[in-house]
Amino acid sequence: MTTDPGPAPTIVLVGHGMVGQRFLEALAERGLTGTHRVVVLCEEPRPAYDRVQLTSYFSGKTPEDLSMTDLAFVEEHGIELRVGDPAVSVDRQARTVTARSGLVVAYDVLVLATGSYPFVPPVPGKDAEGCFVYRTVEDLLAIEAYAKTATTGAVVGGGLLGLEAAGALKGLGLTSHIVEFAPRLMPVQVDEGGGAALLRTIEEMGLSVHTGVGTQEIVTGADGAVTGMKLSDGSELATDLVVFSAGVRPRDQLARDCGLAVGERGGISVDERCRTVTDERVFAIGECALAADGRVYGLVAPGYEQAETAAATIAAQEASFTGADLSTKLKLLGVDVASFGDAHGTAEDCLDVVYSDSRAGLYKKLVVGRDGTLLGGILVGDAEAYGTLRAFTGSVPPVSPESLVLPAGAGAPAQLGPAALPDDAVICSCHNVTKGTIRGAVTEHSCTTVPEVKKCTKAGTGCGSCVKVLGQLVTAELEASGVEIDKGLCGCFAQTREELYEIVLALRITSYRELLDRHGREGARGGEGCEVCKPAVGSIIASLAPAIGASGYVLDGEQATLQDTNDHFLANLQRNGSYSVVPRIPGGEIAPEKLIVIGEIARDFGLYTKITGGQRIDMFGARVEQLPVIWARLVDAGFESGHAYGKSLRTVKSCVGQTWCRYGVQDSVRMAIDLELRYRGLRSPHKLKSAVSGCARECAEAQSKDFGVIATSNGWNLYVGGNGGATPRHADLLAQDLSDAELVRLIDRFLMFYIRTADKLERTSTWLERLPGGLDHVRDVVVHDSLGICDELESLMRAHVSHYRDEWAETINDPEKLARFVSFVNAPDTPDPVVGFVPERDQMKPDLPLLDIGLRRPSEDDLLEGSTRR
Repeated sequence: MTTDPGPAPTIVLVGHGMVGQRFLEALAERGLTGTHRVVVLCEEPRPAYDRVQLTSYFSGKTPEDLSMTDLAFVEEHGIELRVGDPAVSVDRQARTVTARSGLVVAYDVLVLATGSYPFVPPVPGKDAEGCFVYRTVEDLLAIEAYAKTATTGAVVGGGLLGLEAAGALKGLGLTSHIVEFAPRLMPVQVDEGGGAALLRTIEEMGLSVHTGVGTQEIVTGADGAVTGMKLSDGSELATDLVVFSAGVRPRDQLARDCGLAVGERGGISVDERCRTVTDERVFAIGECALAADGRVYGLVAPGYEQAETAAATIAAQEASFTGADLSTKLKLLGVDVASFGDAHGTAEDCLDVVYSDSRAGLYKKLVVGRDGTLLGGILVGDAEAYGTLRAFTGSVPPVSPESLVLPAGAGAPAQLGPAALPDDAVICSCHNVTKGTIRGAVTEHSCTTVPEVKKCTKAGTGCGSCVKVLGQLVTAELEASGVEIDKGLCGCFAQTREELYEIVLALRITSYRELLDRHGREGARGGEGCEVCKPAVGSIIASLAPAIGASGYVLDGEQATLQDTNDHFLANLQRNGSYSVVPRIPGGEIAPEKLIVIGEIARDFGLYTKITGGQRIDMFGARVEQLPVIWARLVDAGFESGHAYGKSLRTVKSCVGQTWCRYGVQDSVRMAIDLELRYRGLRSPHKLKSAVSGCARECAEAQSKDFGVIATSNGWNLYVGGNGGATPRHADLLAQDLSDAELVRLIDRFLMFYIRTADKLERTSTWLERLPGGLDHVRDVVVHDSLGICDELESLMRAHVSHYRDEWAETINDPEKLARFVSFVNAPDTPDPVVGFVPERDQMKPDLPLLDIGLRRPSEDDLLEGSTRR
């Protein structure tokens, strides 16, 4: 079957990945879908999806969640999108493309966006059962299925996809190895120092890394399945699953077959307008193209620029692609990694400014010219400043390079706001959007929100790394224009969380309903509120409960309706609908008898047990109806709730201190226990973590906590505002050489001042940096009592301590409260049949069935549902 171009010229797009979809959008923006017939031949059984976020499938996202194709867009623009029907040949003489189904499409313009294919080293055994690549949704489904029968997995390649693949294997329960031929991980993006920081962090996660060695052979058993690998250093690695992620190569075979010129190392040769150098009717974009600068770009941002250039050229507009910014910001296995500009310092006479903290897994390097020009940089462990630093690349920043690499809390880092950036600074590298364009969206196009600016400029719609800076720019521009910024908590309250706290405290308001009806926005009064303000107000009332005469029990009356899923059942909801149970173990100290009780409970209820990073034991897999029974046994043994589910104090870690350790100078365990028992159950804007180290060797990692204590020969040093999570922050020294009483008094004040002034869901680290005056202001308030409120802060804390009640014990002694702990209200004795488990490593894990994608092979004339043919 042949389709003729007919009266409207025809554009045929071969390939429908991220770059192909961007090309279609660029055609539509220029009105070409209204004047041309557009046919898309897609090899995969689904339309374009976000390949950058591919690994998020293992975190619960479905292929549908990853989709980048709006069927309404396809239908509106009359795009003929054929999935599962790739092009197999091109006849440039006849100007036709033949698809696998036998369909022949005549074209006026042909655009090749065939992408790349995974490179598999030519080693013996590479095609054995148990060997996979990591490129498409189908690859992930195959790996997930095979991993059910495997125990160990190895990834060949320590680049971006390799590390993501290793994390996926670990998440599937496999012992995971990474084999990288280069001397460090991610050799393209980071230097030796950055690679070392990344290596330490990844090894701490339990992954084994083998650098500087290559794969010589895949070893198989008698059944032909993988049993191991032979490495170039002579060692062998036992594994029953191998994932090849050793780079990609341009998919240019279709071009080769039809006589288009390709590069010596692959890639379809194109000019500055993304036209092939062989045939002006044929374009190539994305990873299959060898750009005019002689480079094949494997990042999505350059592919988007090429898509824009090709669409503009087809529309007879001026455009060119001569190269692209290779800056990248990634989160690999939870670790931030970013590089920008001349990251490896190849420019003549350049200088390096480096900050490294191996204990915290931080590495920051800026490359600067002799005149102070920022040329590039590498960030590992903390890439918070990436957006700002990348925007300054090529210019002289208004502050010294040293102040730009120092982490918050390790000195006096420069706070560079949006105003410091020049208008020509590129904020969104994915879509090449400058600060000036974003400002114009606000001032000229009347955009007042980040979503509106995204829609107007496309900034922030690619990888998303610029969204924080984008938000700062929008707010700054609105304020500069005299526009009043609504800083209210939500659509129900015009006040901030801090203002609502003061209202609740001053007026002794004990219910959400009263607060909403008396102080909510006019249109919200008498309503039901929203999911933003209800838990925030619930937290405020719980924090102030003893002082205002409210019940501190979160499942009492109206309070119960304000809680989210975790607080609603006093336990953490897990992926398969079961819950985890975490009893409090103050300071990490536990008697053998209590350990035995935990073991017996886990055995009797078939729970998965794991030691947490907070020095306690987590029991996973409890059904909702089992929770009260488990709590009853724990309470009888002297345990209480560990509040792992709440925005409250989690744990106070400790080392063994001077009692056992020859380096210890104070009893850190005793202090940790005292602090944990004092602040247990304290509801706050976000979770609180703490630690006490018995000496300066800092084994408890106190300087990565919301409040951390380190022993000195003269007493205790108090650090505040630390964070070891997704955005690490080194804690600040608030006071030193404190006595026991002085330490407790300052922590009381600090915590209550934080609870009083922080925003909803704001960690102490973020709060400390946002607060005008930062650490100095906090020190003035809580140490020197500059506001005269310390007596009140201490009084509020004393009220909390004296009124503390264990939520588990309160619940199991109240039959009315117990009634909520069922899967089905109309069948309380029936467990949820969806919650299932399978055995693994002598324990159990959630039984999460493979997704049924429900795809079918397209028929000869099959079009994607919702598309049309002209």
